[in-house]
Amino acid sequence: MLNAPLLENVPASVPPISSNVDASSSQQFIAARSVSTFGIFVGAFSNPSPGQGNSSGINLHSASTTQASACRGIAVGPGATLNGFRPFPADNAWNQDISAATVDPRSDSYINFIGSAVSLHPDFGSGKHQGSYIGIPYSVVGSSQSPVNILFNAYGDESDPGPMPIPANAHIEGYPNPGTGDRHVLILDNNNCWLYELFGSSVNADGSWNAASAAVWDLQNYTQRPLAWTSADAAGLPVFPGLIRYDEVAGGQIAHALRFTLQHSTAAYVLPATHWAPNSSARFAPPMGMRLRLKAHFDISRFSATNQVILKALKQYGMILADNGSSMYVSGAPDNRWDNNDLHKLSSLAASDFEVVSLGTVYTSSNLPTGSAPAISRFAASRSNPVSAGTAITLSWNASGASYYIVSPQIGAIRGTSAVVTPSQTTTYTLYATNQFGRTTATLTVAVQ
Repeated sequence: MLNAPLLENVPASVPPISSNVDASSSQQFIAARSVSTFGIFVGAFSNPSPGQGNSSGINLHSASTTQASACRGIAVGPGATLNGFRPFPADNAWNQDISAATVDPRSDSYINFIGSAVSLHPDFGSGKHQGSYIGIPYSVVGSSQSPVNILFNAYGDESDPGPMPIPANAHIEGYPNPGTGDRHVLILDNNNCWLYELFGSSVNADGSWNAASAAVWDLQNYTQRPLAWTSADAAGLPVFPGLIRYDEVAGGQIAHALRFTLQHSTAAYVLPATHWAPNSSARFAPPMGMRLRLKAHFDISRFSATNQVILKALKQYGMILADNGSSMYVSGAPDNRWDNNDLHKLSSLAASDFEVVSLGTVYTSSNLPTGSAPAISRFAASRSNPVSAGTAITLSWNASGASYYIVSPQIGAIRGTSAVVTPSQTTTYTLYATNQFGRTTATLTVAVQ
């Protein structure tokens, strides 16, 4: 469905931490800690004989070992199986069990606005419709995929810059004839555990990509992008985690909320959405991020095993309003193993079979949270200028308040506070530090002789 954004004002997963305590010694000390989330932890090193030394407190940047290892188990290729990997932490909104959540007191009014008789429609399937594959495709790449430049033609000021590891042959939504639709491109990097999403995309002859907007998501940590910025979706959300995929249905469980669209929405959002794209001022036009849940008493026993997996997810996790489009269209990935006739039986459900989960705080232009963008205090190179072409240079930085970093060109999204580059010519590097309140940049030029 068409995105209508509102314009408003240590690479890879981190292994057990290794520290060369003394550059003149061959001793190396390893600190390993199993954690459930990415974060910063305070620890100390003890050096046994012969050094007998102890460190003071040290901040250790750590990634979830479970998430990181599971991410590396994702298969590579178009529509590849995730082998049980679930994006984002267990407590993330996409992964929360809302089966017992309170019904919003205005639920009936929202359902009546949608149209109580409007049918649920699976917006995915097997084969082609009017020359295009049905659904939103995705691809998984590994360490061999080089990052490429992203050129923006619309919402670059609200986008994450490149480079991004997007293959030149990545499937565009609507492929092989994407036409003038949303033209989403979704790429998972199983080596570094990032998700890259483009909207309004097209590839150039040199392998770079054009995009109306783009967003990067940390699959381990759900990094917070700025509030009121669009993403590749109108609600400011990632697209991929809300797709129904064949591999998870075949495995017997969808353990996350689903993505769906409605024809009309208002100038407001509720979390996890962070952006709106209004086309209605009606009193009960829904905000982006509104979650519908299939009513608990709805009998799913008459449906196939495949459809029961989908219906159970709609009871347990619900579906989140992510974009304007055809009403009650639920998103999924194309796969030739889908049985379109069977999926069509889901259209026997109507909006009246659903209820609105309590919205919580509804954000509009009058009550958006405010705060400070990150502060960058240092961005430096390990070698003085000039250097020889191909010399390895470590870029490092100190910053506070950042949710995530991007270094452009050459590097892209990165965890930690340093990156190694090998410029072949004089290059100006830009560090982007981002959080929910905005983005701060710093530049550094490495001169090559």
